[in-house]
Amino acid sequence: MKKVISSFIIILIVFSVVGCNRMGKTKDASITIGKSVKFSKKEIDDAVECVKERFKNYKGCTLTDLWYDENKSNTYVEDYLKYGGGTENGSTKENSIVLMSNFDVDSLGGDGSFEPNSTTDDWQWVLIRDSKTSKWEVIESGY
Repeated sequence: MKKVISSFIIILIVFSVVGCNRMGKTKDASITIGKSVKFSKKEIDDAVECVKERFKNYKGCTLTDLWYDENKSNTYVEDYLKYGGGTENGSTKENSIVLMSNFDVDSLGGDGSFEPNSTTDDWQWVLIRDSKTSKWEVIESGY
């Protein structure tokens, strides 16, 4: 009986370690911040950190590139405010930002929702905040 319990505990430990390894990886991602008249470097850096934290939920995925391009961001923000969730939550241009990313997906398809062994390009991260001094929050992500 002790051997069965010991074996069961070892199996649980192995699954726990494997499960932790499947967290989304962000450590070696290339970060590129383009020029901005809309946001300070710190504001954009804070948005980047917010995305990196959220990306950890993307099991089996590795973030390769994350960037801010003000022209693209402004276009996506306009769409978000006009057609997306911004119409419902009262977001403003000044308190909305979109970052772009590329990431690799493992052989299991991440959490099963991505194509296995693939690269996802131009993934959009929509972030909003309540005011200039508030923290960013990822509201939407996808194409």
